[in-house]
Amino acid sequence: MLCLATRPLSDTLSYPSLHEIMDTANRLSGKVLRTPVWRWQTGAAKALIDEDTEVWLKLELFQKTGTFKVRGALNSVAAMDDDARRRGVVAVSAGNHAIAAAYAAHQHGIHAKVVMPQHASPARIAACRELGAEVILMPDVHQAFSHGLEIEAEEGRTMVHPFDGPLIAQGTATVGLELMQQVPDLDAVLVPVGGGGLCAGIAAAVKQLNPSCAVYGAEPAGADAMNRSFRSGQPEQLEQVATVADSLGAPYALDYSFGVCRRFVDGMVRVSDDEICRAMVDLYRDMKLVAEPAAATAAAALFGPLRERLRGKRVALIVCGSNIDPARFSELLSRGAAHAHLPEGR
Repeated sequence: MLCLATRPLSDTLSYPSLHEIMDTANRLSGKVLRTPVWRWQTGAAKALIDEDTEVWLKLELFQKTGTFKVRGALNSVAAMDDDARRRGVVAVSAGNHAIAAAYAAHQHGIHAKVVMPQHASPARIAACRELGAEVILMPDVHQAFSHGLEIEAEEGRTMVHPFDGPLIAQGTATVGLELMQQVPDLDAVLVPVGGGGLCAGIAAAVKQLNPSCAVYGAEPAGADAMNRSFRSGQPEQLEQVATVADSLGAPYALDYSFGVCRRFVDGMVRVSDDEICRAMVDLYRDMKLVAEPAAATAAAALFGPLRERLRGKRVALIVCGSNIDPARFSELLSRGAAHAHLPEGR
């Protein structure tokens, strides 16, 4: 089901302007990769979508650290003054943002503490430690966020937030800026949503460059804080997070990202874990991509709840990351294969 956005009454909401987005792109030039796009024309994209529909993939899984997260993290760390850099940074994440924050801190010679739930991927934990970060494990994502805030207050460290705030949105907006330059005249962009930082930034860029291009957010059904926020009109908190897409497991929405999403995003959809795993199979079989569950969420939305709405359109999917260990990838592929779309010609 599509949850349509209700636009805020005030036009005074802060959001990344085109000038700020372009300035951020210039600051990040040479520090992040300009990731490629590729048209999906085989397998599921051919079998399930009308032949007049174009499906483009923005391949942020090829980004440094394996995800888009490094864009916001580098932008945040670069804005710190010397005193703040001496105190260091703290970040909270199931893995991808922790890696990006550790990388950004390492690049600037800053000490980083990253707080992660104990169920986080061992490969992601190891990546943080290899970058010199001190890793603190907590029982679940709610306690991880609480402990991260305690560290921020007690040690005076700068919180490099995983999804909220202007500096994060300016960084993620550069994904949208690149995409609109690479694939002109898009009709729609589909973005995976956890806390909403990626969707907020991309939507701000896309809508200011092409107001007629629709932007849709796709959330796991077991981590749907932004869907709930769109329905209620205010940021919502989840009592429990339960999804294979751990990178999208934000326990709540926050004011800034919610406000920017509400202003620029046309609607939100939810997809099941089975749909996400099936999309992982499609991306692996057709495009030879090792996409983590979060990165398959936009494809799951296209082949599921948005399929009819986007028929005959020129659509881009954000493939946001690929930090997944081989055993877990194999496990989720097996789950998705039980419900996989049939290849062409079958």
